[in-house]
Amino acid sequence: MKPPIALSVENLSFSYGGKKALDHVNFKIHSGECTLLLGPNGAGKSTLFSLITRLYDTRDGHIELCGFDVKRKTRKALAKLGVVFQQTTLDMDLTVMQNLRYHTALHGMGRRLANQRIQQELERLSMYERRFEKIRQLNGGHRRRVEIARALLHKPSVLLLDEPTVGLDVPSRLAIVEYVHQLADDENLAVLWSSHLIDEIYPDDHLIVLHKGRIKANGAVAEVLKITNTAMIKDAFYTLTQGDQT
Repeated sequence: MKPPIALSVENLSFSYGGKKALDHVNFKIHSGECTLLLGPNGAGKSTLFSLITRLYDTRDGHIELCGFDVKRKTRKALAKLGVVFQQTTLDMDLTVMQNLRYHTALHGMGRRLANQRIQQELERLSMYERRFEKIRQLNGGHRRRVEIARALLHKPSVLLLDEPTVGLDVPSRLAIVEYVHQLADDENLAVLWSSHLIDEIYPDDHLIVLHKGRIKANGAVAEVLKITNTAMIKDAFYTLTQGDQT
């Protein structure tokens, strides 16, 4: 029996003026599934994330988070969602603890529960001993860990990651990739990870390839390799994007 659907996107389109950024996008992500949203710059990945998080709105299409329509039941839908954006949204002059406590307050958590959740998430990311350091004292990889911890404090069912490893050194990047994949397994968390880096994909991942606002492939890694008649994801990606200029 397949796990429940955590995120459903149906017939979603969006335009900036006369330029179409997303064109009838359809996909579903199940609980415990790590989905890599792969696409070159300008493919529409960030636009898709902005629609899921309600930063943008559109009449064309339908989005549900754990069965809640993001337009009609916005508060209940977004309560199921944790987000790490490409650009950092931490307050650089506050400590790790202060940033995280502010987030728990927004979710209405009492101080005792907040402290428990903060300790749990920071310890899992090996950041608890740095909780009283200001964000500006941390390197890029450690700041990302704090943002991931923050996104998980309210126990979401769906985690969105918008190119979270951009600008990080290789060890920091690979550590975060491994951690998120393990998190999906351990917490039965549905993950949608936007990337343009092939080596962030694991063999068991669900893969969506987005190009010029359209989904070019949607399925398990093995399925995408089969439909493109390729042996490696980088070749499949080329076939679906650079190799297809339509």
